[in-house]
Amino acid sequence: MSRNPENPSPMQELIATLDIEKIEENLFRGISPQVGWQRVFGGQVVAQALVAAQRTVDAERPVHSLHAYFMRPGDPAVPILYQVERIRDGASFSTRRVVAVQHGKAIFALSSSFQIIEGGYDHQIVKPTVPMPEELMGEAQFKELFLAEAPEPVKRYWKRNRPIEVRPTSLVHYLTKEKLEPRQDVWVRTLGDVPDDPAVRAAVLAYLSDMTLLDASLYPHGTSIFDPRVQAASLDHAMWFHRPVSFDDWLLYTQDSPSASGARGMTRGSIYSREGVLIASVAQEG
Repeated sequence: MSRNPENPSPMQELIATLDIEKIEENLFRGISPQVGWQRVFGGQVVAQALVAAQRTVDAERPVHSLHAYFMRPGDPAVPILYQVERIRDGASFSTRRVVAVQHGKAIFALSSSFQIIEGGYDHQIVKPTVPMPEELMGEAQFKELFLAEAPEPVKRYWKRNRPIEVRPTSLVHYLTKEKLEPRQDVWVRTLGDVPDDPAVRAAVLAYLSDMTLLDASLYPHGTSIFDPRVQAASLDHAMWFHRPVSFDDWLLYTQDSPSASGARGMTRGSIYSREGVLIASVAQEG
């Protein structure tokens, strides 16, 4: 990955943000884009930590899973240090642990596992039948209709140009306070070219996996992330990488929330290609 020129596009800025700096063996430094947010986007921290881990593992061993905890809000005004511990390098698998540090304290911890490419049994669950992204409302119209009443942090998040476009298959939860089923289907796509590097693509997939995921846990309660009474934050994040991802087309992110209790909501997600290939599975509590 390489740093980009003046006036980078949102995707170029994201790729540069993921191009963390090595400052010592097993020690890396990441920066955050200055966009006026009070805390670092969780998907960015997950993705940067994954990049740090990847850079201590042979390229022939792609990531197959990660498990992470968010401990403190990230401060976008200062760099994040990523300390990598090389837990194990076996015949087929490698394990890494990464701790992200700011102001002398851990803000995030990630464990990830890597595996040489091997054959074996192969099956997957079937992609649900949903409207195609071309049939759905674009982001420009979505922002015009729904952002007026949104909390200020949500407005700031949606109004800036972003590297990922999101198109929910249903907008009912934004229009009613009715208690709905705890599930949603969202089409997502990258806006700009992603390098043809499996490690970079896995990091970008990890970045976008944190988008919209907690929303489904609010729908059974007649509310959404646009409700100013709601303050949501991710507690943990887990992800399993099943098959290689291509960002040449839309991806379907189907999500459901099996439970909410104790001021926490749990959500699961599956990421498919348009053709129905299951690329990754995600779980998060917030």
